[in-house]
Amino acid sequence: MNASIVASKGLPSFSVYSATKAAVRSFARSWTNDLRSRRIRVNAVSPGIVPTPGYTVGLKFDGTQVDEFVQGMLPQIPAGRVGTADEIAKAVSFLAGDESSYVTGASSSSTAASRRSDTAALHTTFSEGLMMDGPSSLAG
Repeated sequence: MNASIVASKGLPSFSVYSATKAAVRSFARSWTNDLRSRRIRVNAVSPGIVPTPGYTVGLKFDGTQVDEFVQGMLPQIPAGRVGTADEIAKAVSFLAGDESSYVTGASSSSTAASRRSDTAALHTTFSEGLMMDGPSSLAG
C-alpha cells in the first residue's frame, strides 16, 4: 500500500492528504488481522520525497516549484537527499518477496531505508509492525 510520511508529520496545507495517508496506514494494520487466516500480508510504504511526474502533472507544479519544494524538504530527510523511483521499487520488491515473509502490518519509511545499501537493512525501518510466520503474499 502506498502511504506517506505526512501521515505522521504535519505539513501546512496538507491536512486532508495527511488524513487519507494516515487512514492507509491504519488499513494496513487492520487488514493484517482481517486477512491473517488467508495468509495474506499487508504492508504500507511511505516513499518520502521522490520527484516524479506526479509533482508536475498531479500537483501542477512547474520545475521551479518542484525544485523549491525539494530544497525546502531536504533538511528534514535523514538521507540528506531525495529518493528515486528505483529505490522505492526495491523496498516494495523486498516486502513482496520471501525475505520478508515474516513482516506484515508494517509501515516502512523509505527515507530511512535510502541511507542503507542492502535490502536486509530495511528490516530496521519498519514501525508498528505485526509479525506472522510462514510464507504468504503481499496485499495492496
